[in-house]
Amino acid sequence: MPASIPIAAIATAPGRGGIGVVRVSGGNLAPLVLRLFGRVLIPRHAHYLPFTAADGEVLDRGIALFFPGPHSYTGEDVLELQGHGGPAVLRRLLARCVEAGRDDGLRLAEPGEFTHRAFLNDRMDLAQAEAVADLIDASSDAAARGAMASLSGEFSTRVNTLADRIVHLRMLVEATLDFPEEEIDFLEKYQARPTLDALAADLDALIRQARQGVILREGLHVVLAGQPNVGKSSLLNALAGDEVAIVTPIAGTTRDKVVQEIHIDGVPLHIVDTAGLRDTDDAVESLGIARTWKEIERADVILHLQDATRPGDALDTEITARLPARTPVLVVYNKVDLLPAPFAAHAGGHADAGALGISAHAGTGLAELRAELLRLAGWNPGAESPWLARERHLHALQAAAEHLDFAAQHASQNDRVLDLFAEELRLAHESLTAITGKFTSDDLLGEIFSSFCIGK
Repeated sequence: MPASIPIAAIATAPGRGGIGVVRVSGGNLAPLVLRLFGRVLIPRHAHYLPFTAADGEVLDRGIALFFPGPHSYTGEDVLELQGHGGPAVLRRLLARCVEAGRDDGLRLAEPGEFTHRAFLNDRMDLAQAEAVADLIDASSDAAARGAMASLSGEFSTRVNTLADRIVHLRMLVEATLDFPEEEIDFLEKYQARPTLDALAADLDALIRQARQGVILREGLHVVLAGQPNVGKSSLLNALAGDEVAIVTPIAGTTRDKVVQEIHIDGVPLHIVDTAGLRDTDDAVESLGIARTWKEIERADVILHLQDATRPGDALDTEITARLPARTPVLVVYNKVDLLPAPFAAHAGGHADAGALGISAHAGTGLAELRAELLRLAGWNPGAESPWLARERHLHALQAAAEHLDFAAQHASQNDRVLDLFAEELRLAHESLTAITGKFTSDDLLGEIFSSFCIGK
């Protein structure tokens, strides 16, 4: 691959730190190394030396590492300067690299450009490249393990194995298309239908695992809805294990949403506390209530919190009737610690006999609530999910499954038209390879890598 224009960026997070890294990649970096240090650096060897300005001023002292391409992160020549992590020091080091590389066209890197080059140079596929960003963004141990598994290629290997099996079947079909009188013999001789059934079954298993990976990465948007003073803020605090929302006996205390991320079995849940729903003449509270209904429209799960001491409340009935039908609703009765008898004895008097009874104040029923939230999310703790997955991965897998289903329908028809059978196999194959980036538009690549941090 021809040498590309060199790029440079600070590769560590903004702010102060013990160590900061400036990374340069692309082109032939040997001349740049000579300009910066006046000497040749041994490849993949840590050199402790001064980082100097053009006039000889010492900017910092640290470690310089040179990785000649293609044996580097990007597949190009890469130079890394590891110095002290002060923002001013790193800015000066970056400016010095850009100054020294001006004649080579060296410029500042765009977000995700280093990883984009690694993808273009076949150092990783697209799913692995996305896993780099997911590993950086991971907010739990489970998510970090899943991202690392994706980065190591476990997900890609499963996808590529299925794609290769489809290619093999396509190869047999394409070889038969010139002999239409042998179409029926082909389907029977090569056991096309059993092979297709096996492919579909393995793809379905992969889709189930991918759904788990999407949940682990994306989490669940849970909105706490209900009338004032039913304990929404108290429940948010109890789930978060911290006083993140103000709790008072005054109705209408919460005027705007409060969002808190919690983790249950490694799954992120974005819990949103909202303004209490009621009729009010207060202009500020009315704005908060309007925002609550907008938040409810965006929810993955609506947790309709009600007061266990006031079952069958008319306002709760009105709220229930207005909740969107397409969104799962979990009815939860709070304050069961104030009941004269266990909640189960009162359940028949509630609007939903299958509702959960909890006490946000005493902690009663919170374990059952957490388990039910995971169930509604579709999370199966016993299911194998060794990698993270994105919505685009899941959509591509589902599209491939649909094309395999169409192929099976063509194989079952009396005319058994092989060209349609072959076309559905081709489309299924393209859907799978879009995951790893072989058939991915430049627009999608730009969207994916622009979401990365600069320096990665």
